[in-house]
Amino acid sequence: MNVLVTGGTGYLGRAIVHALARQGHSPTIFARRATAAADLPGSCVNGDVCDRAAVLRAVRGMDAVIHSAALVAVWRKDPSAFDRVNVAGLETVVDVCASHGTPRLVVTSSFLALPPQGRTRPLEANPYQRSKVRAREVARAAARRGVPIVSITPGVVYGPGIESEGNLVGRLIRDHLAGRLPGIVGAERTWAFSFVDDVADAHVKALTAGEPGGDYVAGGDNAPQLRAFEIVHELTGRPLPRRIPAPLAHVLGAVEEMRALGGATPRLTRGTVRILTHDWPLDNARSIQELSYHVTPLKIGIRALLTIGS
Repeated sequence: MNVLVTGGTGYLGRAIVHALARQGHSPTIFARRATAAADLPGSCVNGDVCDRAAVLRAVRGMDAVIHSAALVAVWRKDPSAFDRVNVAGLETVVDVCASHGTPRLVVTSSFLALPPQGRTRPLEANPYQRSKVRAREVARAAARRGVPIVSITPGVVYGPGIESEGNLVGRLIRDHLAGRLPGIVGAERTWAFSFVDDVADAHVKALTAGEPGGDYVAGGDNAPQLRAFEIVHELTGRPLPRRIPAPLAHVLGAVEEMRALGGATPRLTRGTVRILTHDWPLDNARSIQELSYHVTPLKIGIRALLTIGS
């Protein structure tokens, strides 16, 4: 199957490209600097998901599209960038695939587009989260119109691979091991730790096994954030990180946002603190049943991250 992967040079996108090649598909990488990714299998097409003409050219001749392109960040000076990429970009891909009659479109959603445990509505605590909530609405509307779209909703994606804001756990652990991590917020709050190769495999399986209009969770072990660092301690002997109380974290976030007004990139924002002080468990039951979804235990995933990242 010829499969276009938007965002194929990103953290998750690269894993999807490798998974496609392993399973006998022919991936084409679509990204702004795709041709610079010489280490990836398949062909490369430079382009932007916000450029309709570029998307049109890339989609022609494809049996399927996996749309993993996204702006993943806690901050941008211009917050409308999140809507341009994460919402308008998805709208463009959906429209092009619908006009071409592309047999299958698989899109990457986010656990942040769902309500946290104990709530009935998403938080929309920062521009990134708000854009992913809107993108989820775009995907649902497309499904209602009959577009053969399947959504994959990962938890907190982690594992070995490139350093990226899309690999939050990897970045936190690397900073912790290097002595650069001042502490963690929401240590006891539950995350769904989604190993990157499991999530990539779910995208590939959804090409053929996913029900059109379906929404499949690609989670992992539901565990406190601190559990990842406990495993790091067990494997390396590194002491556990400090815990930053939520009230202090809110103050620090406000200070960092003030610094950002002068051009600095904030290391923490009040919106991020709000997200980190909620629980985000996920239920993989449907994906296990319909996509044969595999969940890598957190300890095995952290060991792989440490081994390859060392």
